[in-house]
Amino acid sequence: MAADSSSLTKLGNPTPGFPDSPDEAALESFPNPSPDRAYEIRLSYPEFSSLCPVTGQPDTASLLIAYTPADCCVETKSLKLYLQSYRSHKSFNEEITNRIADDILATCSPQKLRVVGEFSARGGIQLTVEVRHPEVS
Repeated sequence: MAADSSSLTKLGNPTPGFPDSPDEAALESFPNPSPDRAYEIRLSYPEFSSLCPVTGQPDTASLLIAYTPADCCVETKSLKLYLQSYRSHKSFNEEITNRIADDILATCSPQKLRVVGEFSARGGIQLTVEVRHPEVS
């Protein structure tokens, strides 16, 4: 079954520039081509960057987004533009990882979602933030 891509605005179209912030970026989705099957989609983004909200210094991370789709899937070009919009965004790593999870949940309501941000060491401490939905106790 071919997925309906008529509502997608990013895929297949030129990208004039990157959004300046996640508030300006728009995640898009398309219908799940196999809604009767539970399967996991893993997306890796090893070149994530943002800015420290206190010092303005760059923070870098490797992100993993893994989800089991329900009715729709995240369109990856819109995800790429969304993640790149953090380059000039000042925010704590914990806030970023939780916001990415919240924005994906709002876009496609997956059955399960895991977002892992492995941030590069600063001051000798390496920080990893992992967000899961549904929450695991």
